[in-house]
Amino acid sequence: MKRSSKKLWKFGLRALFALFFCALIFILSIYVGLWGPVPGKKELSEIEYQRASEVYTADSVLIGKFYLYDRQPVSYKNLPPHLVDGLIAIEDRRFYDHKGVDYKSLFRVGFKTILLGDDSSGGGSTLSQQLAKNLYPRKKRGVFYLVVDKFKEMIIARRLEKVFNKEEIIEHYLNTVSFGDNTFGIESASLKFFGKHVVELNIEEAAVLTGMLKATYRYNPRLFPERSLTRRNIVLQAMEETEALNSKAADSLASLPLKLNYQNYDHSSGIAPYFREEVRQLMEQWCKENITSENNYNLYTSGLKIYTTLDFEMQSLAEEVMEKHMSSLQRAFEQSHGKTAPWLSDKALIKKVGKSSKTYQRFLEKGLSENQAWDSLKVKKEMTLASWDGEFRTTASSLDSLIHYMKFLNTGSISIDPTSGAVKTWIGGIDFRNYKYDHVSQSRRQAGSTFKPIVYTAALEEGIGPCTHFSAQQIEYKNLEDWSPGNSSEENETYLNYSMEEALSRSVNTVSVKVMEQAGIPAVIKTAKKMGIRSPLPELPSLALGTGEIGLDELVGAYASYINHGRPVTPYLIETIENTSGKVLHKRESDRPQDPAFSEHNRLLMLELLKAVVNKGTASRLRSKYGLKNEIAGKTGTTQNNKDAWFIAITPRLIHGSWVGLDHHEIGFKNTSLGQGASAALPLFALWMQELNQRPEFRPITTARFEKPGEQVLNELDCKPVVRDNFLKRLFKNPRKKKSKKFKDKTTP
Repeated sequence: MKRSSKKLWKFGLRALFALFFCALIFILSIYVGLWGPVPGKKELSEIEYQRASEVYTADSVLIGKFYLYDRQPVSYKNLPPHLVDGLIAIEDRRFYDHKGVDYKSLFRVGFKTILLGDDSSGGGSTLSQQLAKNLYPRKKRGVFYLVVDKFKEMIIARRLEKVFNKEEIIEHYLNTVSFGDNTFGIESASLKFFGKHVVELNIEEAAVLTGMLKATYRYNPRLFPERSLTRRNIVLQAMEETEALNSKAADSLASLPLKLNYQNYDHSSGIAPYFREEVRQLMEQWCKENITSENNYNLYTSGLKIYTTLDFEMQSLAEEVMEKHMSSLQRAFEQSHGKTAPWLSDKALIKKVGKSSKTYQRFLEKGLSENQAWDSLKVKKEMTLASWDGEFRTTASSLDSLIHYMKFLNTGSISIDPTSGAVKTWIGGIDFRNYKYDHVSQSRRQAGSTFKPIVYTAALEEGIGPCTHFSAQQIEYKNLEDWSPGNSSEENETYLNYSMEEALSRSVNTVSVKVMEQAGIPAVIKTAKKMGIRSPLPELPSLALGTGEIGLDELVGAYASYINHGRPVTPYLIETIENTSGKVLHKRESDRPQDPAFSEHNRLLMLELLKAVVNKGTASRLRSKYGLKNEIAGKTGTTQNNKDAWFIAITPRLIHGSWVGLDHHEIGFKNTSLGQGASAALPLFALWMQELNQRPEFRPITTARFEKPGEQVLNELDCKPVVRDNFLKRLFKNPRKKKSKKFKDKTTP
């Protein structure tokens, strides 16, 4: 019996020794890299993160990020002490005692968790091991490789402790740990869940974030606030146990509610999405142009800080105003069309929209015939559609969806500093998620009457005085296929002659054509180019009525010349670009002064003409309806068949431009009263200016005044606004018959 017992002991010892030897060989094989390379001290000392690039407003508000991984590393000195205390209390209480591996915790896990099945005993990984796991994520390769990965992490953790001190390990850990939703690092998590930098976190907020580390989805405070609150209080309790908090403070903090300030830096949502997309495109180009042997900037990984011209508060107000006005206008627009709306009754238009859609094209690419593809567009299914009242679930076909979205009015608006071109607000459309097309930078639409000031400026430059009176009588131009532009006024204007100021303020089409005829088409086009209009313009008399297709950004830059001493500006978005160390990589330099597009005297004359538009003309509802007493000049615009509504506003410190219309040119407003610039586009400025007037911080802008015109300017404008034909002229004019003549400007043979 003793002999067999002795043999059993020997066998057991040999088996234990063999097991120990095999384990030693196994660990050694991991150490030398037979199961994959293990990073050495040199590699670990050169840790670099992929960093998100950040977009800031002019007043340093973070409004967007460009990233593959949403991460903004921070230094240890910017980590509040209570954050570090909470992390250590809940994740690794013996952090300052071990050298990367906590063997006591490993024994506890091995004995309680594995042998006794006690899940409450916690894990055995130290912060150093978790950092190793963050830096070298595990691959899904089965249970056996999980053991390999565990030993690898222990080896890496030991090496990390030799390369970095404890503070550096905490810094690296908090900069690499995931908080879910592609958010990495404590700074990004702090900005996302609380809208503040990590250095600004209070104790209970820091406890929420450290509590998430056990299971980022399960304890996500946005998705599961009750779980997150419970977990937060466990962290506070752990801080009490480690004496980082006294019991009174822990109890007091545990009684507080969970308060989030969630900021999702998704590219399609948040403030100024169209502006941020424009910045993204500009930055991608900048990165390509600034590649050197030393620097290879990547917008999504290099952690650039991009400081823009945008004013956060102005932009916020502009977006609120846009939603308020456009939702109201949309309802009136749909009601005006009623059951005969083109998106309901125009079968040719519906077919055109359907067949030009990407969905239809994909059906054709799959080999379906045209009839089969069209039938597939009509298949009903559950989908989510957007409206001004919010998203809603419905049963609809792809064609139904196209019809639903084609009826929405869209918009573009921009405001700039008239002396520099710095963009203060930028709205490219009503909803970036559903309408990616930017109506500020990409769209070119007929400018309508907003082009008329350029015509009048050219006339003044050609020596035509502002008190020159032009007949408002409608003309039929023989050499232009009997083209006969008319006026929107219902008043019989056959016998009336308007001064330039009065004609511009009333936006009289017949006079605008005659003014351009006298100034000459080449002179008008030359002046437009000198004023910064880059788009090609038709060399036709209809140009006087704004048939040229021009971008909103071009128009506001051109109108800036009426403030900026005759010099147009080019709107710009980016002021400076910095690297992760704060070194300035790019700083915008002021544009070289260019020659004025027109004389200073004519600038002051035009400013008075454009003031008259606001004070008594087509934009007078700024005064009568909206009660604005600010110094304002500007011009409304409406194109043929009410397809485009415009308003360009001039103030001493801001130029604001707005456009409203539909992306489908076949659809317009049902009537002029709703679709004219004064009704559809002007309110975007008027409502915004009302908001600015209520805020003291904008008083330098809202209370600014135009310079007073000199006596010579006032004398030149001192004439009768309207002169009626004398008796003899009225006697020989037939108000029911159009006058017929040839259009003959300076270039007409």
